[in-house]
This record gives sequence, C-alpha cells and structure tokens, in this order.
Amino acid sequence: MSRRRIAVVTAGLSQPSSTRLLADRLAAAATDALQGRGVDVDIDVVELRDVAHDLTDHMLTGFPSVALRDTLGRVVRADGLIAVTPVFSASYSGLFKTFADVLEADALGGMPVLVAATGGTERHSLVLEHALRPLFSYLHAVVVPTGVYAASADWGSGAGVDGALQQRIERAAGELAWLVAGERAARPADPWDEPTPFAELLLGD
Repeated sequence: MSRRRIAVVTAGLSQPSSTRLLADRLAAAATDALQGRGVDVDIDVVELRDVAHDLTDHMLTGFPSVALRDTLGRVVRADGLIAVTPVFSASYSGLFKTFADVLEADALGGMPVLVAATGGTERHSLVLEHALRPLFSYLHAVVVPTGVYAASADWGSGAGVDGALQQRIERAAGELAWLVAGERAARPADPWDEPTPFAELLLGD
C-alpha cells in the first residue's frame, strides 16, 4: 500500500473551534477516500494560532523562527493540503492571510488543495470562490472543484453534519483523494496536446 501525507492548516482562533471541527471532518473523509483507493494516509494538523507570534515576527523581520520554519516545511512537503479559515469581514482571516504571505513563491506549485471556511451565516459562503480559490490559484496550487463552507446552522442540531454538509465534505474529500492518489495521470490524453498540423488539415481526406 502506498502512503501519502496531507497537511491540514486551520486558522481558528478559539479552542475548540468550529474551524478545527470542520478541518477534522475533512481530514477524516479524505483519509477514508484515500484508503478506499489503497493509499495509506498520514494527517499532519497545523494550528496557525500556535505560530501566530512567529508569523508576525517573520512579517516584521523577514526571518522565520525555527518553529515557523518547521511548520512551513511540513506544509510545503505534503502531498496535499486541506486549508480551513474562519470568515472575518467577508474574507479569510488575517492570520490565514499572513500564513499565505510568508510562503515562498511557488512553494505550493501543483499541490492539490481543498479549501474550506466557517462562518456565522450562509451568506458568507461565496468566500470560497471570491477569496480562497483565487488565493491558492495565485500560489499555483491545484484547487479541487468543491469547496466546503459550514455556517453556524450546520452545527446547531447535528443534522447538518449527517446531511448536506457531510455530503459536501465527502465530495470534496473524494476530489482531493483522486488528485493526491495520482489518478489524474491515468486520464485520457488531451487531443489538443498534439493537434493536427494546419498544412495537413488543408489537404483534406
């Protein structure tokens, strides 16, 4: 059985937090999806609140602490990334953005990433498309099609976890697992990779 490592970056500020809860649900679903494909999984959770002071110092001095350098290394050396942030002022949190700002250019190039967010109301769900997806696209990561947003109502009675929210979690985790497992290499070749030369097209049949 092959083995992959998924880094889970969570920017929740409280402990416990709904952000960490969503991160754990996504990690569990991704583990199940990968194991179903015959891939063993190591989950490496990074709580940004634990390195918040180190991130600030790095922004001010340009030099990462030993702890922050280790944290960044754990993320960029992973085979896949689950990134979860709370929504502040209709976007990702400042702590989450600071983390993204200190990453080296192209550090996440080609890495499969699942983006997710938590907030008080469903109205902020578009943060996945207008903020998180463009951020990771800028970092040259490969963002899976399905993002996961969890509002307070999704956790209220527990019904959301077993219903629509859980369906989104499993769908997104399956997409991440498909990329992390390397199954994209088995897709049919793009016919436009080797187009017919224009001169041959002019010759006809």
